[in-house]
Amino acid sequence: MNSDFEKIIEQMRQKGLYNDIKVIESGQGAYLTIKGKKKLNLCSNNYLGLASDKRLTEAVIKAVKKYGVGTGSVRALSGTNFLHVELEKKLAKFKHAEAGLVLQGGYMANLACIQTLLGKEDIVISDELNHASIIDAIRLAQVGNKFIYKHADSADLEEKLKEASKVAKKPKSDGNLPTMLIVTDGVFSMDGDLAPLKEIVKLAKKYNALTMVDDAHGEGVLGSHGRGIAHHFNLNGQVDLEVGTLSKAFGVVGGFVTGKTAIIEFLRQKARQFLFSNGLSIPDTAGLIAAVEIMETSDSLVKKLWENARYLKENLTKLGFDCGKSGTPITPVMLGDENLAKDFSNKLFENGVYATAIKFPMVALGKARIRVMPSATHSKKDLDFALKVFEKVGKELKVFSN
Repeated sequence: MNSDFEKIIEQMRQKGLYNDIKVIESGQGAYLTIKGKKKLNLCSNNYLGLASDKRLTEAVIKAVKKYGVGTGSVRALSGTNFLHVELEKKLAKFKHAEAGLVLQGGYMANLACIQTLLGKEDIVISDELNHASIIDAIRLAQVGNKFIYKHADSADLEEKLKEASKVAKKPKSDGNLPTMLIVTDGVFSMDGDLAPLKEIVKLAKKYNALTMVDDAHGEGVLGSHGRGIAHHFNLNGQVDLEVGTLSKAFGVVGGFVTGKTAIIEFLRQKARQFLFSNGLSIPDTAGLIAAVEIMETSDSLVKKLWENARYLKENLTKLGFDCGKSGTPITPVMLGDENLAKDFSNKLFENGVYATAIKFPMVALGKARIRVMPSATHSKKDLDFALKVFEKVGKELKVFSN
């Protein structure tokens, strides 16, 4: 049996699919230390630089001295600390929502929403490029009526809604009509493009469906002060469930759901991911409260992030790289071949830039790329250094000839 696994791993290496996981020996910032050497960090989701922000560190130390480290129980018993409640209130206010619920991760938040709200006889309509956690959540819920629409295609979504509406007219075994849920990523993390959320909300109202958006890469990035894609499109209160992660722009770990009070309370009472697992630790929660307060108070970090993203994307394109169709700071450098992407990433690393290759199964075969992730921590000097290295490696590997 072990030899089978070894054979598969060797095949992955040969095809350029093996993931060489680097060990970080420093805090998360513009640079990382790996094997004792500094590398320019262009592969982190630490969009605003909060992961190593001293204000978060101070809040964590203060909270640990007062409350300790662990919570000792699931949230539904004795594991809900005052800080958990405070964080949920602050997130709801930040998101301009009625209520919020915090879980252990964005992955868990997606599982909690879909598994709790949908059963085998309900209906889900999902974008074909939705995140793995959404796909897994639909499988976990064992939803029998699944409709997959073409990526970000509102016309195809409406066709699927017409089909789903016929199913929705037939009562379930309990006599109630099926719940119909449209679910989409807000920002699609591999290409950086946005969901057509205005059209999705409009169609949801027309066909009496609930809406859910997983805004993992939109939180802290889109909208005023980084309030997310719903705020970006002026749709506050019109999306039934907004799911976010607290491990990217917020700089710590965790996930959350915001929405109407009734839906959030239903999740609090029924979601197995909430009921049967401990909540966030005291340090995590305290750090997140500080992060929300920073983002609520000032949008300077969000502005700096976008300034860096525009500069990097414009200049990579000028060099001759294909940066896809991203509408966010996520900057894919499209290469196609898996081994080329692997070699490109390795050569970047040798020259002091850490930017990882994204390849199958994270993207389709033949769609490999380097995903470049600027942050608010980078200076123009940092970005100019990165551009010089990208140009050098691009010429060495004959990605372009100029």
